[in-house]
Amino acid sequence: MSTQPTAGIDDAGSSDHPSRSDGFVRGVSEAIGGPLGDHAVAVDRPAGRESRFWTAARIVLALACLTLALHWVQKAPCQNGAWQNNIQYTRMCYTDVLALYYAEGLHEGKVPYRDHPVEYPVLTGYMMGALGLPVHAVGVDDPTINQGRWFYNANALALSALAVATAAVILALRRRRPWDAALFALAPALFLTATVNWDFLAIGLAALGLAAWAKRQPVLAGILLGLGGAAKMWPLFLLGPILILGLRANRLRAAFTAVATGLAALVAVNLPTAIRYPDNWGRFFDLNTTRPIDWGTLWYIGRYLDGKVNTGAPGDQGPFQWLNGNIPTLNNLSYALFGLACIGVAVLTLRAPRRPRLAQLAFLVVAAFLIFSKVWSQQFVLWLLPLAVLARPRWGAFLAWQFAEVCYFVAFYGELLGSATSRPVFPEGVFVLASSLRLGTVVVLCVLIVKDILHPERDAVRQTYLDDPDGGVLDGAPDAPWLTKLRRKTPAPEPEPAPTPA
Repeated sequence: MSTQPTAGIDDAGSSDHPSRSDGFVRGVSEAIGGPLGDHAVAVDRPAGRESRFWTAARIVLALACLTLALHWVQKAPCQNGAWQNNIQYTRMCYTDVLALYYAEGLHEGKVPYRDHPVEYPVLTGYMMGALGLPVHAVGVDDPTINQGRWFYNANALALSALAVATAAVILALRRRRPWDAALFALAPALFLTATVNWDFLAIGLAALGLAAWAKRQPVLAGILLGLGGAAKMWPLFLLGPILILGLRANRLRAAFTAVATGLAALVAVNLPTAIRYPDNWGRFFDLNTTRPIDWGTLWYIGRYLDGKVNTGAPGDQGPFQWLNGNIPTLNNLSYALFGLACIGVAVLTLRAPRRPRLAQLAFLVVAAFLIFSKVWSQQFVLWLLPLAVLARPRWGAFLAWQFAEVCYFVAFYGELLGSATSRPVFPEGVFVLASSLRLGTVVVLCVLIVKDILHPERDAVRQTYLDDPDGGVLDGAPDAPWLTKLRRKTPAPEPEPAPTPA
């Protein structure tokens, strides 16, 4: 069975207009005159026919820059490092970037891993050192500068550039749907968490890896995804969907090439540090192994509900309370549930009526990791942001998810402030409700994406493209012969009789 439809719109066609194709946007547009008309002068004309400077792509990139600039302003109260009276919580401007400049010894000129264990994978540690050590050197020569501020701003500039590059990748992958990238550029999560940590290093590399795969360059794609995995582990998860899609489309050579080069890049980056400073290099793994249930996770919600019934004392513990005291079991259960979710995604890939798109599977896998993980930091929402835009560019559910993330952000800082002052800002139930809302909206997005996979005619992207614009060698490929034969053995439903002419 071929996965390529017999009719569709090629890349030279007109662009998608959300006010026509997206029900939510169409409804909102009624307040300003309704959907874009057939004779309107659009800013997203096909390449070569632009009559205006402000094309859709340039507008989206400008919006991304504006959002990041506003994010920098939002973090401004914390940039001097003088966090008195819990200003980092009352202004909700805390950032690991500034805090860890001192906690990781960079202000003393310590080289990451050599002189101090770092709690992040090596490429993130390298970035910390590459920006932090020059700032320290300048500060030694000029004690009047605020090293923490300089370090934060240097990182904010680099991370913002990676965020803009991510928006550019989304635009490149969706040339006929440029307004999809506005979901990313205007996302409240981007405004609130862009430089809370170094996550955009991994996100930018992962986005570039997906772009390389779409350009049919599996070696480069694997290298970039492997480098992303050396910054934060999750980009490695994208190799799984590539492999299972390659199996279905009989494109295993390209898939194996991407996986092999990805693992080789990961090892090449890690090996020198792991050999020379094994204890300091292993700090990341030690923390992840010994860490208990963290705030806002599925396990945290369960532990809170256990506390409504059980005291938590030995002999009177609910299952989640017990797991918090038995970390190895918690780790194994978390990994097992994630593994089962990945198996479910693989089965869905092989049984779907049409081969799923890469972005759809990537979102499902990364979302499953977060759902079952014992740690779900506030900025981890950024991992899902570009994948959500590529997987399901529908404004309604996306904005509902972003609203939940904003609620969680506010409740989380209330929890931090209450913990710092020993005076609760909100009842803990409010934070648990916000955590549940965040978890629930991510689950809803997963369900909607699964529905799009099972009913590909509902897929917004496939209403514009023939197959999978992110698929690279998979785009337009027929199913593998073994899968075609297997499907032929499955009885097809009886066709409905044709209506009798009047």
